[in-house]
Amino acid sequence: MADGLTLDRVSITRAGREVVALDRHVAPGEVLSVMGPSGVGKSTLLSLITGTLAPAFRFDGRVLLDGADISRAAPEARRIGILFQDDLLFPHLSVGANLAFGLSPGGSAAERRRKIAEALEEIGMAGFAERDPATLSGGQKARVALMRMLLSEPRALLLDEAFSGLDADRRDQMRRLVFDRARDRGLPVIMVTHDKADADAAGGPVVTLGG
Repeated sequence: MADGLTLDRVSITRAGREVVALDRHVAPGEVLSVMGPSGVGKSTLLSLITGTLAPAFRFDGRVLLDGADISRAAPEARRIGILFQDDLLFPHLSVGANLAFGLSPGGSAAERRRKIAEALEEIGMAGFAERDPATLSGGQKARVALMRMLLSEPRALLLDEAFSGLDADRRDQMRRLVFDRARDRGLPVIMVTHDKADADAAGGPVVTLGG
Protein backbone atom coordinates (compact mmCIF):
# COMPACT_ATOMS: atom_id res chain seq x y z
CA MET A 1 0.00 0.00 0.00
CA ALA A 2 1.16 3.55 -0.71
CA ASP A 3 2.42 5.91 1.98
CA GLY A 4 0.10 8.80 2.81
CA LEU A 5 -3.56 8.98 3.75
CA THR A 6 -6.10 6.94 1.77
CA LEU A 7 -9.87 7.18 1.94
CA ASP A 8 -10.75 3.83 0.42
CA ARG A 9 -14.34 3.92 -0.89
CA VAL A 10 -15.50 5.80 2.18
CA SER A 11 -19.24 6.35 2.56
CA ILE A 12 -20.79 8.04 5.60
CA THR A 13 -24.54 7.74 6.17
CA ARG A 14 -27.02 9.11 8.67
CA ALA A 15 -30.46 7.57 9.05
CA GLY A 16 -29.86 5.68 5.85
CA ARG A 17 -28.99 8.80 3.81
CA GLU A 18 -25.50 9.15 2.38
CA VAL A 19 -23.80 12.26 3.70
CA VAL A 20 -20.29 11.87 2.26
CA ALA A 21 -18.79 9.58 -0.37
CA LEU A 22 -15.08 9.86 -1.16
CA ASP A 23 -12.40 7.64 -2.66
CA ARG A 24 -9.06 9.47 -2.65
CA HIS A 25 -5.39 9.06 -1.88
CA VAL A 26 -3.40 11.96 -0.40
CA ALA A 27 0.34 11.54 -0.91
CA PRO A 28 2.95 12.62 1.66
CA GLY A 29 3.34 16.41 1.49
CA GLU A 30 0.21 16.84 -0.67
CA VAL A 31 -2.79 18.95 0.36
CA LEU A 32 -6.29 17.79 -0.61
CA SER A 33 -8.76 20.69 -0.29
CA VAL A 34 -12.34 19.72 0.56
CA MET A 35 -14.86 22.44 -0.22
CA GLY A 36 -18.64 22.81 -0.16
CA PRO A 37 -21.42 24.69 1.65
CA SER A 38 -22.00 24.47 5.40
CA GLY A 39 -23.74 21.30 6.50
CA VAL A 40 -22.58 19.24 3.54
CA GLY A 41 -20.45 16.92 5.66
CA LYS A 42 -16.93 18.34 5.51
CA SER A 43 -16.32 18.27 9.26
CA THR A 44 -18.08 14.90 9.48
CA LEU A 45 -15.45 13.53 7.11
CA LEU A 46 -12.69 14.83 9.37
CA SER A 47 -14.33 13.26 12.43
CA LEU A 48 -14.30 9.89 10.66
CA ILE A 49 -10.57 10.23 10.00
CA THR A 50 -9.80 11.22 13.61
CA GLY A 51 -12.00 8.47 15.05
CA THR A 52 -14.54 10.82 16.62
CA LEU A 53 -17.52 10.18 14.35
CA ALA A 54 -20.79 10.73 16.25
CA PRO A 55 -22.84 7.58 17.01
CA ALA A 56 -25.66 8.82 14.75
CA PHE A 57 -23.45 8.19 11.71
CA ARG A 58 -22.41 4.94 10.06
CA PHE A 59 -19.60 4.41 7.63
CA ASP A 60 -18.36 1.91 5.08
CA GLY A 61 -14.93 1.75 3.50
CA ARG A 62 -11.51 2.16 5.08
CA VAL A 63 -9.17 4.89 6.28
CA LEU A 64 -5.55 3.90 5.62
CA LEU A 65 -2.48 5.71 6.94
CA ASP A 66 0.82 4.65 5.39
CA GLY A 67 -0.89 1.45 4.32
CA ALA A 68 -2.27 0.53 7.76
CA ASP A 69 -6.03 0.37 8.29
CA ILE A 70 -6.87 2.79 11.13
CA SER A 71 -10.64 2.80 10.54
CA ARG A 72 -11.41 1.25 13.94
CA ALA A 73 -8.37 2.43 15.88
CA ALA A 74 -8.78 4.59 18.98
CA PRO A 75 -8.41 8.32 18.26
CA GLU A 76 -5.24 8.64 20.36
CA ALA A 77 -3.63 5.74 18.47
CA ARG A 78 -4.09 7.24 15.00
CA ARG A 79 -1.42 9.97 15.18
CA ILE A 80 -3.60 12.36 13.21
CA GLY A 81 -2.95 16.06 13.89
CA ILE A 82 -5.79 18.55 13.51
CA LEU A 83 -5.97 22.34 13.56
CA PHE A 84 -9.23 24.22 14.01
CA GLN A 85 -10.31 27.81 13.43
CA ASP A 86 -9.83 28.45 17.17
CA ASP A 87 -6.32 27.99 18.52
CA LEU A 88 -7.53 26.02 21.60
CA LEU A 89 -4.46 26.85 23.70
CA PHE A 90 -4.73 26.01 27.39
CA PRO A 91 -5.25 29.42 29.05
CA HIS A 92 -3.86 28.31 32.43
CA LEU A 93 -0.54 27.17 30.92
CA SER A 94 2.37 29.24 29.64
CA VAL A 95 3.33 29.14 25.98
CA GLY A 96 6.14 26.72 26.79
CA ALA A 97 3.86 24.48 28.85
CA ASN A 98 1.34 24.44 26.00
CA LEU A 99 4.09 23.23 23.67
CA ALA A 100 5.25 20.65 26.22
CA PHE A 101 1.78 19.14 26.09
CA GLY A 102 2.53 18.04 22.52
CA LEU A 103 5.75 16.25 23.44
CA SER A 104 5.72 12.52 24.06
CA PRO A 105 6.36 11.50 27.69
CA GLY A 106 9.92 10.87 28.78
CA GLY A 107 13.23 12.61 28.29
CA SER A 108 15.00 14.89 30.71
CA ALA A 109 13.66 18.30 31.67
CA ALA A 110 16.63 19.88 29.90
CA GLU A 111 15.90 17.94 26.71
CA ARG A 112 12.24 19.00 26.77
CA ARG A 113 13.22 22.63 27.32
CA ARG A 114 15.60 22.40 24.36
CA LYS A 115 12.88 21.02 22.08
CA ILE A 116 10.49 23.78 23.16
CA ALA A 117 13.11 26.48 22.59
CA GLU A 118 13.88 25.10 19.12
CA ALA A 119 10.18 24.93 18.28
CA LEU A 120 9.65 28.56 19.29
CA GLU A 121 12.64 29.66 17.25
CA GLU A 122 11.27 27.80 14.22
CA ILE A 123 8.06 29.86 14.31
CA GLY A 124 9.81 33.16 15.03
CA MET A 125 8.84 33.30 18.71
CA ALA A 126 12.15 32.69 20.48
CA GLY A 127 12.00 33.68 24.16
CA PHE A 128 8.21 33.33 24.43
CA ALA A 129 8.23 30.17 26.60
CA GLU A 130 7.13 31.93 29.80
CA ARG A 131 4.52 34.14 28.15
CA ASP A 132 0.83 33.92 29.05
CA PRO A 133 -1.19 32.89 25.95
CA ALA A 134 -3.58 35.77 26.70
CA THR A 135 -0.80 38.23 25.78
CA LEU A 136 -0.32 36.78 22.28
CA SER A 137 -1.79 38.06 19.03
CA GLY A 138 -4.13 35.87 17.01
CA GLY A 139 -1.35 34.99 14.60
CA GLN A 140 1.03 34.08 17.42
CA LYS A 141 -1.58 31.84 19.05
CA ALA A 142 -2.13 30.09 15.73
CA ARG A 143 1.61 29.48 15.35
CA VAL A 144 1.87 28.02 18.86
CA ALA A 145 -1.12 25.74 18.20
CA LEU A 146 0.52 24.57 14.97
CA MET A 147 3.84 23.83 16.62
CA ARG A 148 2.20 22.06 19.58
CA MET A 149 0.49 19.76 17.11
CA LEU A 150 3.71 19.15 15.14
CA LEU A 151 5.62 18.31 18.33
CA SER A 152 3.25 15.38 18.81
CA GLU A 153 4.79 13.95 15.60
CA PRO A 154 1.59 13.28 13.66
CA ARG A 155 1.64 11.16 10.51
CA ALA A 156 -1.10 13.19 8.80
CA LEU A 157 -2.63 16.65 9.24
CA LEU A 158 -6.23 17.83 9.06
CA LEU A 159 -7.19 21.50 8.78
CA ASP A 160 -10.77 22.41 9.74
CA GLU A 161 -11.25 26.00 8.55
CA ALA A 162 -7.92 26.59 10.30
CA PHE A 163 -7.20 29.96 8.66
CA SER A 164 -10.64 31.54 8.65
CA GLY A 165 -10.21 33.45 11.92
CA LEU A 166 -7.13 35.37 10.71
CA ASP A 167 -6.87 38.64 8.80
CA ALA A 168 -5.57 38.53 5.23
CA ASP A 169 -1.88 39.07 6.04
CA ARG A 170 -1.80 36.59 8.92
CA ARG A 171 -3.82 34.13 6.88
CA ASP A 172 -1.30 34.17 4.06
CA GLN A 173 1.58 33.83 6.53
CA MET A 174 -0.04 30.88 8.34
CA ARG A 175 -0.90 29.11 5.10
CA ARG A 176 2.73 29.26 4.00
CA LEU A 177 3.93 28.13 7.43
CA VAL A 178 1.54 25.16 7.62
CA PHE A 179 1.99 23.98 4.04
CA ASP A 180 5.78 24.34 4.20
CA ARG A 181 5.98 22.36 7.45
CA ALA A 182 3.71 19.65 6.04
CA ARG A 183 5.87 19.32 2.93
CA ASP A 184 9.09 19.32 4.96
CA ARG A 185 7.76 16.52 7.16
CA GLY A 186 6.08 14.59 4.34
CA LEU A 187 2.63 14.85 5.95
CA PRO A 188 -0.48 14.20 3.86
CA VAL A 189 -2.96 17.03 4.51
CA ILE A 190 -6.73 17.26 4.16
CA MET A 191 -7.99 20.84 4.41
CA VAL A 192 -11.64 21.73 4.86
CA THR A 193 -12.30 25.30 3.74
CA HIS A 194 -14.92 27.68 2.38
CA ASP A 195 -12.27 29.91 0.84
CA LYS A 196 -11.01 29.20 -2.67
CA ALA A 197 -7.88 31.24 -1.86
CA ASP A 198 -6.94 28.57 0.70
CA ALA A 199 -7.23 25.87 -1.95
CA ASP A 200 -5.28 27.96 -4.45
CA ALA A 201 -2.49 28.48 -1.90
CA ALA A 202 -2.36 24.74 -1.16
CA GLY A 203 -1.81 23.99 -4.82
CA GLY A 204 -3.18 20.44 -4.58
CA PRO A 205 -6.32 18.68 -5.80
CA VAL A 206 -9.74 20.01 -4.81
CA VAL A 207 -12.86 18.01 -3.98
CA THR A 208 -16.25 19.74 -3.74
CA LEU A 209 -18.84 17.99 -1.60
CA GLY A 210 -22.51 18.49 -2.38
CA GLY A 211 -21.63 19.90 -5.78
